[in-house]
Amino acid sequence: MMRRIASALLASTLLSIGTHGVVAQESISDGKVKIGLLLDITGPYADTGGMGSVLAAQMAVEDFGGSVLGKPIEVIYADHQNKPDIAAAKAREWFDTQNVDAITDVAASGTALAVVNVGKMKNKAVLIAAAAGGSSRLVNEDCSPISIHWTYNTQTLANVAADAVTKAGGTSWYFITADYTFGHSLEADTSERVKASGGKVLGSVRHPLNASDFSSYILQAQASGAKVVGLANAGTDTINSIKAANDFALTTSGRQQLVTLLMYISEVHALGLQVAQGMQLTVGFYWDLNDKTRAFSRRFFERHKRMPTSAQAGEYSAVTHYLKAIQAAGTDETNAVVAKMRELPVNDFFAENGRVREDGAMVHPMYLAKVKTPSESKEPWDYLTIQATVPADQAFQPLSASRCPLVKNGR
Repeated sequence: MMRRIASALLASTLLSIGTHGVVAQESISDGKVKIGLLLDITGPYADTGGMGSVLAAQMAVEDFGGSVLGKPIEVIYADHQNKPDIAAAKAREWFDTQNVDAITDVAASGTALAVVNVGKMKNKAVLIAAAAGGSSRLVNEDCSPISIHWTYNTQTLANVAADAVTKAGGTSWYFITADYTFGHSLEADTSERVKASGGKVLGSVRHPLNASDFSSYILQAQASGAKVVGLANAGTDTINSIKAANDFALTTSGRQQLVTLLMYISEVHALGLQVAQGMQLTVGFYWDLNDKTRAFSRRFFERHKRMPTSAQAGEYSAVTHYLKAIQAAGTDETNAVVAKMRELPVNDFFAENGRVREDGAMVHPMYLAKVKTPSESKEPWDYLTIQATVPADQAFQPLSASRCPLVKNGR
């Protein structure tokens, strides 16, 4: 009897041995793939990301079939209130006690950096597909093996808009900048591009996040005499900046040009074409770009009653690519999945032949757009004219200029 039991145990053990001589593990940990969105639901980025990003992630899961490798996919979310300490605490809780496999969105640069640091400690994936989580630090000195930056970064915003405006005659700049990581990075990256394009920077003024009164900042910008006033902010701060600029006739004087370095279609919608018309902006996605973007966007609109922003479209794309990587890797183990995300091309309505580089940037074409006049708009949400398509190798920083340790170690 003992011999038969021993033989059965040996046979069971041999069946569990993999081809490399190790005991095979269940391909999906905890029997479920769990994706957590940490984002701004009630603050300045609620319209650019917020519940629209949650919907985009849910649509990605639904379109994938609701399961991967035979296991269910669950999406959860929480509001980090744009506070890095809350974001880090929630990330630790999710990874330690909620069996979350990956965190996505993260909304702002400060919260993104906090979550990436937790992700590195826990060896869990962080997909930055966010409203203002665009600091170029995240693909430079703060890049990591577990994080991927999806929609844009401050260098791509600068490379497209600042280059075009400066070469068109906007040779002197003054910045109104949000006083936190994203704003600082956007101002620095744009200043560098302005100078490289033959322009000069006359100065800047910084404002707190979610400021209520921009009149003093607009007056300082007018007094600078700069040809271009660059808004290095996002969300409701951008909306309020433009309203104040309009109130003080900065946009109609003919002496200065207002350039929004990050602006979403949701902000154009909030302002209205009468106020926003003529403004140039850099976008990574526009709902009316082609048949594929229109098909997704109209489905999104049916459920959200608003067209998707580039952050929300990027959320769908990032979650879909993550699930494809799990399918290809045959596991949800972080290192294997992130390696597959870097290996597989990104082909969907958001990007064709996009790819994830060594620095964690998902590189894809970007677009220079201009806000239409009221008479040019033919239907609701028909707000932008695409003026130029900028190829990925021109929109994104070349790897030769990268400050990412992962790239340096690979040279």
